[in-house]
Amino acid sequence: MRKHVFLTATMIALAALAAPAASAAEAAAEPALLQPCRLRGVEHEARCGAVVRPLDPTRPDGPTIEVRFAVLPALARRKHPDPVFLLAGGPGQSAIEIAGAVEQLMARLVNRRDIVLVDQRGTGRSAPLTCEVPAPTTPLAELADPARQRAALRRCRERLQGLPHGDLRQYTTTIAMADVDAVRQALGAAQVNLVGASYGTRAALEYLRQFPHAVRRVVLDGVAPPDMALPAAFAPDAQTAFDALATACEAEPACAAQYPDLQPRWREVLAALPREVALAHPVTGVDERFVLTREAAVSMLRLPLYLPVLASALPLAVGEAAAGRFAALAGLAAAMGGRRGALDLAEGMHFSVVCAEDMPLVEAAARAAEPSAAPPGGRSEAPSAGAPGPGEGAAAVPDFGDTLERLYRDTCAHWPRGDVPADFYRVAQAPAAVLVLSGGLDPVTPPRHGARVAAALGGRARHVVVPNAGHGVLAIGCARDVLRRFVDAPTEAEALAVDASCVERIPRPPAFQPVRAGAAATEVAR
Repeated sequence: MRKHVFLTATMIALAALAAPAASAAEAAAEPALLQPCRLRGVEHEARCGAVVRPLDPTRPDGPTIEVRFAVLPALARRKHPDPVFLLAGGPGQSAIEIAGAVEQLMARLVNRRDIVLVDQRGTGRSAPLTCEVPAPTTPLAELADPARQRAALRRCRERLQGLPHGDLRQYTTTIAMADVDAVRQALGAAQVNLVGASYGTRAALEYLRQFPHAVRRVVLDGVAPPDMALPAAFAPDAQTAFDALATACEAEPACAAQYPDLQPRWREVLAALPREVALAHPVTGVDERFVLTREAAVSMLRLPLYLPVLASALPLAVGEAAAGRFAALAGLAAAMGGRRGALDLAEGMHFSVVCAEDMPLVEAAARAAEPSAAPPGGRSEAPSAGAPGPGEGAAAVPDFGDTLERLYRDTCAHWPRGDVPADFYRVAQAPAAVLVLSGGLDPVTPPRHGARVAAALGGRARHVVVPNAGHGVLAIGCARDVLRRFVDAPTEAEALAVDASCVERIPRPPAFQPVRAGAAATEVAR
C-alpha cells in the first residue's frame, strides 16, 4: 500500500444515472456512452467513458467532477452480463493506469466478461489529488529527510485545497463507492463481480455494504478491513513478517551459517542511526554522502518484505548494513519502489482516505491506553479491533517502531476529514459469495486481517491463505486460476468449493547467496 498508479473519455449526464437499477433501455444505450480508446499495455482496443458526479453528495446542485472509467471488452461475441469491476489499491492508485497488468491478471476472465476499471475520485484523471513527485535526480539527503517529507505534504495539501475540486473531505471510500455504482448503472449491468486488491478490498466491502443487490461475487486479495487503523498497523504487521523471515533463515542451514543473528544485527544498525553514510545515487551514479535516519532505514527494510523474492535477499542486505555498507538494502528498496511506483500514488487522495477513516481509530486507541482514560467506575473508549492492542506499540515492534505512524499523525493533524458513517466499520454477513485471499508472508495485509473479515462475512465467505506469498496473491498463476474458477462457477456452492490446493505447493524462495568470485571461476573451469 505505497507508491503505485490514466485516459480521456466522453461524459454522461448525471440524470441518466438516476434510476436505482439498470433498465433495458440503458443497456441498449451502452455503445453511445463509450468511446474507443487505447490504454497503455493493452493490446486490444478499449472503451472509455465518464460519469458526472456531485463533488459533495449533500449538494447535488453544487460543483461536479468527472469520474472516468475504462472497459476492456470481452473477447467472445456471446459474453456474460455481469462484468468484473477491478478496485485498485493504495489508497490512491489509478485502476486505468494498471490496465495492462489487469488484462494479464484476468486474461481468462476477459474471454467472456467485460473488465471495468474505474479511476476512483481523487486518482488518475478523476479529479486527481496528486502531489509533486521528486525529480529522479533529487539528492539522497533530501529524499531521506523526514522533515522535508512533512513539509512537502503540507505544501501539497495547501495547493490541493485551492483546486476547484479541492474539498478534501469529499474523497472517502463511502462517497467513492456511490460513484462506482453510478458507473455500473451507466453500463446497464444488473450485477457485477468485484475484485479488490489491498485498499481495494476495503472499497469492495464498502460497495457490498451499500449495494448488496448489485453484487454477484467478490474476491478480496490482501484484506485491508475498514477498521484496520492503517498507520498503527504498519509496524506490527511488518514486524510479524520480519520475524517470520528471521525464523526461516534460522531453519535454513546455509542462511543460518551465512547470516546468523539477523534481528540482533539489524537492531545494532538502528541503534547506530542517525549516521553519515555513502551511497551511489541510483540515477546519476554519483557517490553521495548524507545522514541516514532511522525512518529511512526502516522504510528500506519494510519495502522488500512485500515480495518474497526480494525479501530473500534481506539477510544479505542486513549483514552488509551491519558492516556499514547500505548499497544492498537501498537497492532492494529501490527495486520494490520502482516496481510499485512506476505509476504514481495520488497522495492527496491517500491522506484524504486515511485521515478520515483510519486516524480516528488510532486516536481512540491512544486515548483508551491513557491511564486517565477510564476514571473509577467509568468506561474507556474501546479501540477498533483492527488497531494495535496493548503491547503492540513501538516497544513491541523493535525493528520498525512508530516512525510511519508519527508521519501520518503529523499530516492528519491538519488534513480536512470527511464524515464516515458508523456502519462503515462493521462488516456484515455477506449477501453473496466472497473469496478472501491472504499471503502468509504479507507485511501489510497479513492473514490475521483476512481471517477476521471472513469470520464476520459468515458462511458465504471462504478464506484461502497462500503460505509463501507476500502482498498481492493474484500475481501468482495458481491464484489467478482460482480466481477464474470462482467467478465462472455457475452456482455459489461450486464457487465456494473451488479447488485451491495449488497454493500449498508454492515454495518460499531460499535466502539469496551471492556468487563468489572463486566459486564462479571454478564453475567456468568445469
